[in-house]
Amino acid sequence: MSDFEKNKRNKIRRIPKRASYSKETIYPIIDAAPICHLGFDEDGQPFVIPTIHARVNDTLFGHGVKSSMKLKQSASGITMCITVTLFDGLVVARSLFHHSVNYRSTIVFGQGRLVTDAKEKLEALMAIAENLIHGRWDEAREPNKKELRATSVVAIEIESASAKTRNGPPVDDDEDYELPIWAGIVPIKTQYLYPETDSRLR
Repeated sequence: MSDFEKNKRNKIRRIPKRASYSKETIYPIIDAAPICHLGFDEDGQPFVIPTIHARVNDTLFGHGVKSSMKLKQSASGITMCITVTLFDGLVVARSLFHHSVNYRSTIVFGQGRLVTDAKEKLEALMAIAENLIHGRWDEAREPNKKELRATSVVAIEIESASAKTRNGPPVDDDEDYELPIWAGIVPIKTQYLYPETDSRLR
């Protein structure tokens, strides 16, 4: 995989040593997240829409109800900003100033377009379903024509992106390491719990 060119739009300015412009870093963050946030400007008013998503090569897909005005706006060819954040742990330092979090995040830029081709739309919905629950597309009933008409899919061609990550222990001031205060990492993990069966299951 290649790197994205660093430019004025995607450049990480705050703690640049944590930045990456490599697809090998950015794409796994996108793929691991259950949702992303689509950001855009409409007549000077910013909007941010959470949505489940999927990435296929250099294209990011999101979906929603066809009647959503904000989704239609995001598919109108305007430049969009998409963010993804994975929260990996609390970083507990000896001083309040040095408390932090361990995380993996990425910011993506690209133009949104409405997916109108029937084959591409179905493939995008399959990718979104598989990103959410792997293998479920083959188990559940596929969308019928009415459901497909009621659903809009937005494709964002990834033009530019960057990632920023933090990992590791707290970094305290030298004199604070002598303080009798607990410090370390509190790991955080998102996990599935035991399934709750639908009451109408046969």
